[in-house]
Amino acid sequence: MAVPARKTSKAKKNKRRTHYKAASPAISFDGATGTYKRSHHVSLKEYKAQNPITPK
Repeated sequence: MAVPARKTSKAKKNKRRTHYKAASPAISFDGATGTYKRSHHVSLKEYKAQNPITPK
């Protein structure tokens, strides 16, 4: 079993992790409602001229 010869320093560890970041959500402009929404998600106001979610 392979074992590291030396301890990985904080700087080396942090340099390796520079690309670990959260991706921003894909947001598009909805021309029908005039608002911004996430791509491939249903708009809460209308979907094909009808209300997709019935209020309680």
